[in-house]
Amino acid sequence: MGAMSYLSVIESYQDYKSVVHDLVESILSGTAQTQLFTSEASILTALKKIDAHYPFVELLYTLDEHGMQTSENALSNKDGINIMPGAKHSDRSQRPYFKLALSADEISVTSPYMSSATGNLCVSAAMKYTDENAKVCGYLVVDINLTRIIEFLRGDELRRKTVPFFYAVYILMVIGLMSVAGTMLFMAFEDLFSLFPSQELPGNPPYKLFEIIIFITLSLAIFDLGKTILEEEVLMHKDVFRHSSTRRTITRFIAAILIAVSIEALLTMFKASLGEVELMKSAVWMMLSVVGLLLGLGGYVYLGAKAERILLKNRMQYGKTNTQ
Repeated sequence: MGAMSYLSVIESYQDYKSVVHDLVESILSGTAQTQLFTSEASILTALKKIDAHYPFVELLYTLDEHGMQTSENALSNKDGINIMPGAKHSDRSQRPYFKLALSADEISVTSPYMSSATGNLCVSAAMKYTDENAKVCGYLVVDINLTRIIEFLRGDELRRKTVPFFYAVYILMVIGLMSVAGTMLFMAFEDLFSLFPSQELPGNPPYKLFEIIIFITLSLAIFDLGKTILEEEVLMHKDVFRHSSTRRTITRFIAAILIAVSIEALLTMFKASLGEVELMKSAVWMMLSVVGLLLGLGGYVYLGAKAERILLKNRMQYGKTNTQ
């Protein structure tokens, strides 16, 4: 549930590429007007109107027909809408969005890149604006925050606002699990030290060893469960829209359970071999449960991966159809 990595953003962009381009083109088409090329106040007003409906638009500015910036950057960020000084009269003639717009009559959208103004991963779109005599008045350019537009298209804005609450809940769970694991380890080492000759031998030492092993292995399983929750739900970004992300989480949880059950089954088997024959049936059933979990997990992973390949193939075919 952590912030989207650049890799996740790029992968998601490939899935939504045609939609992103259509949306950005519609924003530019609805915004372009003559006064934007003569008044910076108009640019600021236009960005405020855009931000009310499309909060992923970061920058709005204009260029002349030669690629020189004719306005300051109108910036939208967490502090609101304002002017970022220092960009006016900058030469943008070598920027990809200007080169694309220069050679095309339609709106041009770049590939993802790192914005020099905000440091965020973005795409830029440029629109050539002409007057009634077909003379080029300039170019209107917008920078789009790629992460924010993907969240917008997924309807993920509300979930993103609740992330701090979920972080707190998961961290409390992890602290609780780690505390239990630590307590069990402490008890295991306390029993272990009691087995030394200088100490009074508590009961049957071989069985006491089994109890110690059970405490240690269960603490290992609980620690691994807490570690999985911390990594999957707090430290790493979890893309709930991708089957592979959900499949990875479930696989890690089942693997932690498998380790715990397998070790418990082995210990029960050892106890049975030391004389407690009545435990043999339980040990066998536990082993069969482990085999069943492994088979089920293998089938789940295989079918999930196969289903995702089919979905990706259909998306690629849909994208090709839209671009034709």
